[in-house]
Amino acid sequence: MSHEQEISIQPQDPDRRAVICAAGTVALGGIAAALAGHGTASAQDTPVTTRDPGSLGARLQGVQHFGLTVQNMERAYEFYTAVLGGTEVFRHGDFQGDAVQNTLLADQEILANELGVNPRTIGVPDLRGGAQRLDVRFIQFDNVVIELLQYRDADQPMGGPKAFAEPLEHMSPAFPRMMHICFYVRDDVDFNQFIADLEAESAKRGMTQVRANRIIRVSTEEERKATPLSANTNKVTVAPSDGWELIYCKGPEGEQLEFVKALGPVKKRFADALAAHLQLASAN
Repeated sequence: MSHEQEISIQPQDPDRRAVICAAGTVALGGIAAALAGHGTASAQDTPVTTRDPGSLGARLQGVQHFGLTVQNMERAYEFYTAVLGGTEVFRHGDFQGDAVQNTLLADQEILANELGVNPRTIGVPDLRGGAQRLDVRFIQFDNVVIELLQYRDADQPMGGPKAFAEPLEHMSPAFPRMMHICFYVRDDVDFNQFIADLEAESAKRGMTQVRANRIIRVSTEEERKATPLSANTNKVTVAPSDGWELIYCKGPEGEQLEFVKALGPVKKRFADALAAHLQLASAN
């Protein structure tokens, strides 16, 4: 692979690309229909403002993927495919060179210069010189893609357990800039049992980080494990979130995950907003 490898990452097979695009279109249509299950919102019932065709929003077609930088690529890949059922789109790796470094890390190199420190001390790898490499894998879910990224030293194998930088020690969702990935659970699923099964399946694979919070107060891991099944799910009854059910859970990399159901009134609110958004987009 060229030392000046480009960052462009696209499926190489045109037929495969068409299938993926078609699947995404079908999935989005299905989500719109599913969200509208409780009180379908018609375009005629939803007030729509006019969008400037030259605006930034008018030039977008939605969210394509969320990216997650991981310490152990194979572990993360197993969780998002074998445990949660995602499908690999493609993988690409050994990215290095000046263009990649500039595209991904220029702002951090500027910061290091301003601080007068070695870029490595603030987590900046040397892709430019090839001391470190970047590997990526894209995982398709029904309505969005998750990209797994691993920055590794050049002497480490692709997919290995050792990343270039140490993982963050504290992963509280209260930290500014912290993000989370939220998965939408089907309406007919027993949510409490889903969480119990998620923990059990992950533990069976050695993914001890996958631990869901409870809705009752606990102070030790033993207390958390001993809570009844009914303590798994937080059911919101106060408007405008009434009908929302959720659980927060850490993933195998310590990443923050959320699993939700949207039922009743809150489901209709999402459906109405989606209908308004789609009508606004189609008006242009």
